[in-house]
Amino acid sequence: MDFDWSVISGALPALLQGAKLTVFITVAGLAGGVLVGLLFGLMRAYGNRLVSGLAFTYVEFVRGTPIVVQVMFIYFALPVLLGIRVDAMTAAVTSIIVNSGAYISEIVRGSFLSVPRGLREAGLALGMPVWRVLAFVVGPVAFRRMTPPLGNQFIVSLKDTSLFIVIGVGELTRQGQEIMAANFRAVEIWSAVAVIYLALIGVLTFSLRTVENRMRIL
Repeated sequence: MDFDWSVISGALPALLQGAKLTVFITVAGLAGGVLVGLLFGLMRAYGNRLVSGLAFTYVEFVRGTPIVVQVMFIYFALPVLLGIRVDAMTAAVTSIIVNSGAYISEIVRGSFLSVPRGLREAGLALGMPVWRVLAFVVGPVAFRRMTPPLGNQFIVSLKDTSLFIVIGVGELTRQGQEIMAANFRAVEIWSAVAVIYLALIGVLTFSLRTVENRMRIL
């Protein structure tokens, strides 16, 4: 079968619309995931037994179940349990928040605990409150150390958006499936989808690499 470039040019507008939705879900989900991960990571690192136990339960539950199960639970089961309507977009963004938050919390916990204890004790000895010590003394060092694993998690979350095809979200993979079902040109369509994903991840990787180089401790 000959590779028909006109198929790709005709499908490109719809695929780019799907790519925009993929980027939106990723950015919105990771924005919430970073906040959730920071909260639960600090709870695990510095909380008492009860607080740390709650954070541990959340992390282990999320890491022990696939994101496909999580998004289907949010989309199909949660409305039954709570009597509320959850649209597909909300379910997609929420699942990225919940899933990435669990993994980011472990990155935050490990990064903060890897900072020498003497740095924290020095800040406390100066009379600084704990929150200021964590934010302005320990935090900057921990952030430098968590940048590489955070970048990896961001890339994983971007690729996880392709799984939301199961609830009908019109992201990049869904758009590719619908176009392929109409013209049966699987080679051209999925090649285009793969290239767009590579481009998105390439831009994200370059941005994260730039941040990592700027944050590097010489």
